[in-house]
Amino acid sequence: MMKSPLVAFWTVLQRDLILAFRHRGELLNPPLFFLMTVSLYPLGISPETDVLRTIAPGIIWIAALLAALFSLENLFKADFADGTLEQLALSPHPLPLLIGAKVLAHWLVSGLPMVLLAPLLAVLLSLTPAATLALAATLALGTPLLSLIGAVGTALTVGLRRGGVLLTLLVLPLYIPVLIFATGAVSAAAAGLPIEGQLYFLAALLVLAVTLAPPAIAAAIRIGLS
Repeated sequence: MMKSPLVAFWTVLQRDLILAFRHRGELLNPPLFFLMTVSLYPLGISPETDVLRTIAPGIIWIAALLAALFSLENLFKADFADGTLEQLALSPHPLPLLIGAKVLAHWLVSGLPMVLLAPLLAVLLSLTPAATLALAATLALGTPLLSLIGAVGTALTVGLRRGGVLLTLLVLPLYIPVLIFATGAVSAAAAGLPIEGQLYFLAALLVLAVTLAPPAIAAAIRIGLS
């Protein structure tokens, strides 16, 4: 009896999470990179509160962006090598749905820890409570965007032996709007200004990415497999 699409979605999600937790060293790399990168800035620039509050939004979001890039290269690489991607493409279930499960698993193990670390880093960089809430909100909206956009670039380069540099060149320009509006929201919250506009823009981008990215990733994977 054929499984329903939702059961297939859950099966792929569960599989990827189990595989991620079997490789705990790789699992911890993105959040540790994120935490260590942000922690070094007060030592290298200045420990003064006013300076840290000014640069904190950019510091945290650049670190999040780099940590997301750091985790992207292996998103489809192992599955491409062992034939799992080909089996997913031949599955009777919609490939965009199954790819969505893989991207969700990637966000749960790489993006969600960065959201959870936001309050700690906000204290480290002397952010105000309002800026801390804005930081958590932007990371909650922005990190799934990083995973979805990055997955498109990863799918386009999955068949290349050395696709890391090309992946960076493809993905970084697409990350810039997320970086600008996320850091702008945190800076505005720190200054006591409204941030609804920036959050609505990030939410709109997320809805657009959830709608368009899985079919684009599926198409790129089919091209890579052909």
